[in-house]
Amino acid sequence: MHDSNQTPEQAARDRIDERLRASGWHVQGKDAIDLNTGLGIAVGEYRTDIGPADYVLFADRQAVGIVEAKPDSWGVRLTSVEEQSEGYANAKLKWVSNPEPLPFLYESTG
Repeated sequence: MHDSNQTPEQAARDRIDERLRASGWHVQGKDAIDLNTGLGIAVGEYRTDIGPADYVLFADRQAVGIVEAKPDSWGVRLTSVEEQSEGYANAKLKWVSNPEPLPFLYESTG
């Protein structure tokens, strides 16, 4: 459910959460991470050495990807955030070891 007082980016994150769950991912917040709850975990606002990534995707407890959330108004301009996503894919993640860049990068308006 979307609150009319939400920012456009928060509404996009809510839609992304819904779609991740519908696809079988367990969505968690940065303050309640448990990588043992399933094979696919999406952690929102995951901390990196360059700032929080909107989502870091974990498959079988290994970080494998990034999802960068943007408001609907970004639509066709999503390619303009590719560099931001690449930065997160190359960043050092807090709490886990990721010696190589994450292979899967996604940008979404939800």
